[in-house]
Amino acid sequence: VLIVMFPSILFPTPSRLINNRLISIQQWLIQLTSKQMLAIHNQKGRTWALMLMSLILFIGSTNLLGLLPHSFTPTTQLSMNLGMAIPLWAGTVITGFRYKTKASLAHFLPQGTPLPLIPMLVVIETISLFIQPMALAVRLTANITAGHLLIHLIGGATLALINISATTAFITFIILILLTILEFAVALIQAYVFTLLVSLYLHDNT
Repeated sequence: VLIVMFPSILFPTPSRLINNRLISIQQWLIQLTSKQMLAIHNQKGRTWALMLMSLILFIGSTNLLGLLPHSFTPTTQLSMNLGMAIPLWAGTVITGFRYKTKASLAHFLPQGTPLPLIPMLVVIETISLFIQPMALAVRLTANITAGHLLIHLIGGATLALINISATTAFITFIILILLTILEFAVALIQAYVFTLLVSLYLHDNT
């Protein structure tokens, strides 16, 4: 619980008339991301802005903290990612059925479908709808876990190669540094992708 709550401490709340550089950069990045993500939404969809921004900050900061040595990344746990994905997905679907009932039901049957294929397509579209939260959670879990495993394996190989061949160990160490830089990028990209997909599900239902 403490690890999950810790990232929120890292984002200071502005309480001064003139902000310092750190808070100014933080606010600029949040405004840039929110403008880009909410540009496609109508007024109803933009009421989710606070939740979407909180989500991207939480996932991004948790992913980055997980790259610190001897730390734990909550987003490598499928249960936690499903705990984020299912309520958000369910919220968008319920919003769609509440405000755009006809359009939401129309998604289950594309226009111009031949009569014999109607039952099969309805089943396929229903399955694809219920797979969406699983896809969200599994994508985030797999990407973060795979990166951490690679870092762990290459780090272990570097230590093992020091006593065998210093040159090979040095090359492996350079690969490890490059992979770590890549993982920093992946941590932020996966947070953006997760939130963007939730935003797109919301756009389809508002």
